[in-house]
Amino acid sequence: MIKRATIGDRWFNAINGILLILFALVTILPIIHVFAMSFATVEETLSGKFILWPSEWTTEAYKYIFDTGVFFLSLKNTVWITVIGTFINVIVTALLAYVCSRQQFSARRVIMFLVLFTMLFGGGMIPTYLVVKGTGLINSLWALILPGAVSAFNMLVMRDFFESLPEELIESARIDGCGDLRILWRIVMPLSLPILATFTLFYAVGNWNQYFSAILYLNDPDKWPLQILLRQVVLVGQADIYSNLDPTVPIPPSLSIQMATVVLASFPIVVLYPFLQRYFVQGLTLGAVKG
Repeated sequence: MIKRATIGDRWFNAINGILLILFALVTILPIIHVFAMSFATVEETLSGKFILWPSEWTTEAYKYIFDTGVFFLSLKNTVWITVIGTFINVIVTALLAYVCSRQQFSARRVIMFLVLFTMLFGGGMIPTYLVVKGTGLINSLWALILPGAVSAFNMLVMRDFFESLPEELIESARIDGCGDLRILWRIVMPLSLPILATFTLFYAVGNWNQYFSAILYLNDPDKWPLQILLRQVVLVGQADIYSNLDPTVPIPPSLSIQMATVVLASFPIVVLYPFLQRYFVQGLTLGAVKG
């Protein structure tokens, strides 16, 4: 028998819906304002007479950005960091998790202790900088990848997932003559595609948003990722970082350049997120207690 909604339930649903709409508007309106400001004309940008929609649209800010190679150079650096860094993150995490999931590996307790120790205590910014400097990674994109190649939390969750796989499959493969690497590649990895996809997404988002490490370790502007370019343009106010090649071409207002940079830097994530959202939800339940 279906229970009919009472008057109180209807009022609750109505108020709840109104609150959710208000929260959604608070979230989406600033995004619309930034998008509209990037296409606004010089007069409307300087006067600030519009809030959400300009009366006349122009692409001068985007043309000004695209006329130079600064943005595309930063985009190339970010894509390189994201692709190479995510690949290294997933591979190293999977290898370490598989080793620690094997009961017959004698040093697994020592490795697990070292991994857990890093979750409780960290060396700090200065010792980490000295390590990066001592290894010759200063002013190299590898400095944004190698020091954080493994996330201790992700490794622990992946190890628990590997331990939940049927031991009979691994033992049968070992009887057939497979080594550990072949077992990992042919059996464990195909059975672990959901968790691998989830952590690939998490690592990719983290690498795409590389910011603080880039400030510390990169001195060459040609190696800046998008987040550092955003910082220079939006926070520091260096809109002239896009050096116009033609001095006769008028420079758009710095505010339009800032908003256009924000839109261009956010566009790939905004486009991909609806297709990858389910992996975020799935990632929240990977470490849940099974009852």
